[in-house]
Amino acid sequence: MRRVPAATSCIAPRSAPRRARLRAFTLVEILVVIVILGIAAGLALALVAPDDRDLSAREARRFAGRIEYAAQRAQWRNRMLGVSVGGNVIRYWQRDDAGDRWLVVDDDVLRSYALPPPLQGMALVYAGRPIAADAIVPLRASGNNEPFAFALVAGGWRTVIAADPLNRVSIEGPSRLVQ
Repeated sequence: MRRVPAATSCIAPRSAPRRARLRAFTLVEILVVIVILGIAAGLALALVAPDDRDLSAREARRFAGRIEYAAQRAQWRNRMLGVSVGGNVIRYWQRDDAGDRWLVVDDDVLRSYALPPPLQGMALVYAGRPIAADAIVPLRASGNNEPFAFALVAGGWRTVIAADPLNRVSIEGPSRLVQ
């Protein structure tokens, strides 16, 4: 018969010291926490409202794209269109069938829209001459347009949207307003 040693049969195994039983964080767990904090910080920055300079630049790009589209559409449909900026509203116009009056265009792309506050817009020049701030700038069906410029102003920033006779639209700014 085999004998079992007495020391192992009655005594429970010794437990590990208390310090060794504390669980430490692994490198993967620490990296996951850092990634989550980074995502939360990125979302917080994205939700912060843009400053006046960013707002002016963003709306100028949007407006420039719509002007290019309107100029091309005037050529495609062989119909004179126009654009105006009055205060904080940008409107697109077309001539009525008799060619006597301007009518507001109301479609998906060229519908009137309000600029976000505190942005204000105005017409600057047409054919090299100053014009009224809310004047309608024509976009001819022939594509032979006079050069023109609009300005968007927010806070102390001004962005100029200009078109040349070949309907190329450029954006200057945003630049600081001289006080």
